[in-house]
Amino acid sequence: MRSFLVIGIGTGNPEHVTVQAINTLNRADLVLLPLKGDEKMELAELRRDICRRYLTNAGTRVVEFELPVRDQANTSYRAGVDDWHQAIADRYDSLLAEHAGTDASIALLVWGDPSLYDSTLRILTRLREISPNDFRIEIVPGITSIQALAAGHAMALNTIGGAVQVTTGRRLATEGFPENAETLVVMLDGGMAFEALDGNTFDIWWGAYLGAPDEMVIAGRLSEVAGSIARARAEARQAKGWIMDTYMLRRAGKR
Repeated sequence: MRSFLVIGIGTGNPEHVTVQAINTLNRADLVLLPLKGDEKMELAELRRDICRRYLTNAGTRVVEFELPVRDQANTSYRAGVDDWHQAIADRYDSLLAEHAGTDASIALLVWGDPSLYDSTLRILTRLREISPNDFRIEIVPGITSIQALAAGHAMALNTIGGAVQVTTGRRLATEGFPENAETLVVMLDGGMAFEALDGNTFDIWWGAYLGAPDEMVIAGRLSEVAGSIARARAEARQAKGWIMDTYMLRRAGKR
């Protein structure tokens, strides 16, 4: 039976890769490395760097492939994501038929941790529905952007005895800051939903390229730093062609 080794690799720093991840990588017969177009070639290079540093098994093959692109024109976000995930599952199926035997171990290198706002496990569920061969799934956890954000600001995520809620920019934009939330971590916010909040009511801790050499962090009262975050984000995206960022919000003065 085939095995998928889903390996969390952290937020862009090769030193985030754990000993467990390295050992698991070297058990793989095949490593699939996705390419996401010229704009995000740096992301592919980071995965290549991890393989160059830590892959010592001469029998492991590395295969790069073009990752299907989500249709941004689809007016239904959920339908667009569903179609995209199915396209990736279909691509995996064809790659397995071409490159993997029925007993092969296939490694997938996942940003952050596979359990947090990553689609790999859902895509593998779809693959299981269409694949003629069943497979096992083994997960190796990785450092998340949330952990890297807290480290970048040298702070604790939670208030004393308090809860931490994790959401998306899309949900923040439509629902606002949850009434019962003390600390809110916001991910996948390409539209900077924080700009619609009352800037005097919240403090923000923002970070991009967390854990990497070009890490950027900005913190302060939202009313005072929102503009700086927007400018830093736009300049970085223009320079690199992509950005990965996240942030934490807390009601002003709460510790």
